[in-house]
Amino acid sequence: MRWLIRSKIHKATVTEADINYVGSITIDEDLIDRVGLMEGEKVLVTSNTSGARLETYVIRGKRGSGVICMNGAAAHLIKVGEEIIIMGFELSDKPVEPKMILVDKKNTFIQYL
Repeated sequence: MRWLIRSKIHKATVTEADINYVGSITIDEDLIDRVGLMEGEKVLVTSNTSGARLETYVIRGKRGSGVICMNGAAAHLIKVGEEIIIMGFELSDKPVEPKMILVDKKNTFIQYL
């Protein structure tokens, strides 16, 4: 069994950071659907801006809003305006066909990678 990448949102821009929220990352539902993430799924978030890396879980954001919100303690590590990569993984003994997308600065889908 190996951990393999299954989902990736590349070059997303953090639109909000809410330290007072319990925790997680809120992601526009359109993006969640495109890469096959699930609400509550653990994801790795890496910042291309600061180099910060953290694990959290997905919350569905308003469809078409472009929202990428770092919630709770994660908002101390990754701030509004940072460019990030959001990755979901799967434990499998067989190859996994990942769904990877590139988004623009407004978190609008550009293309599959």
